[in-house]
Amino acid sequence: MPTKIVVLGAGFGGLELSGRLSDTFGTDADITLIDRNEGFVFGFHKFELMLGRATLEDVRLDYRDIMKPGVRFRREVIASIDPVSRRVVTDGGTYDADILVIGLGAEYDFAATPGFVQGGSEFYSVDGALRLRDVLPQFKGGQVVIAILGEPFKCPPAPCEAAILLDEYFTQRSLANFQISVVSPWGRPIPPSPDGSKTILARFAERGISFVKEQMVVGIDPSTRTARLRDGGTLPYDLFLGIPRHRVPDVVAASGLAEGGWIPVERGTLRTRFPNVFAVGDVTSVGTPKAGVFAENAAAVVAQEIIAQMRGSEAPRPYGGTGTCYVELGEGRVARLDADFFGGPTPVAPLTGPNPSTAQEKRDFSAVRRARWFGGEPR
Repeated sequence: MPTKIVVLGAGFGGLELSGRLSDTFGTDADITLIDRNEGFVFGFHKFELMLGRATLEDVRLDYRDIMKPGVRFRREVIASIDPVSRRVVTDGGTYDADILVIGLGAEYDFAATPGFVQGGSEFYSVDGALRLRDVLPQFKGGQVVIAILGEPFKCPPAPCEAAILLDEYFTQRSLANFQISVVSPWGRPIPPSPDGSKTILARFAERGISFVKEQMVVGIDPSTRTARLRDGGTLPYDLFLGIPRHRVPDVVAASGLAEGGWIPVERGTLRTRFPNVFAVGDVTSVGTPKAGVFAENAAAVVAQEIIAQMRGSEAPRPYGGTGTCYVELGEGRVARLDADFFGGPTPVAPLTGPNPSTAQEKRDFSAVRRARWFGGEPR
């Protein structure tokens, strides 16, 4: 009887894992992939939505188009997870797994920052990016504040990318009276990458963008349009974009899997403390940034762990904590960061580019994964 593998979450981690297992076992696989959403959107495509350069239909990969042998996708809402029995209950049924993989990501706690729900905007969710698409054309000028509202957060370069792309957007609209500030808890834009941080700050200087370092917005007052800083100071704003606080999904918190806010795992294997239960990506506290490429690489290791377990073969190399991400610098220029979090005494992320090669790599990024994960051209 085939091993029943249940994968919760069809993000980078869930799609990479199910795709690799399908490639190995084909129709002999018994993989159930569960997600509440209709389709998948790459994080960097949210900028395209926000700026009105693409529609949701342009960038969404519909889960109904998954054509990987042995993989069954279920669009259902997960009601409970029992990691001891590896039983998952959804609004569509009950699933008992021989091997359970949690890849449900991080959710956003918009209400955790006072005033944010009433007076702020965000581009980290698809819905938020689409709402912002309608807000931006109405902006007449003034102070734009892009603020990180809590740590950890997904895609660390994204707030600075947003500032550069918004500056370009407003300039193309011939909007003269605006000032963009990025408020960060860090001393530089990308702590593991001195070269990447230097490049971003140089771009900020060219465009007149401010970087407010080692600071955090702890609340906003929509009535006075001021942001309150953790040191007691304030910043005025006419448009406030926040990177919301992150947390595990409620169903994960209720399952007993999480400790200290996230699911702890063995760093090399991504195993939880429960037998035959793994966790990958943003939902874990493994020690890498919360970004899709790290979830993808972790899922590749879990896939090899499962293959070795099922075949009785040698265990794979441990998860290395590496990941590559692309950084938008405006005017079509793209740089690449090759991050390594476990290979030395401190994390490093050397910069390549910007150059035409890295820009082309980013253009190819989604197409390569679409083919690998979905097994055919989505409708």
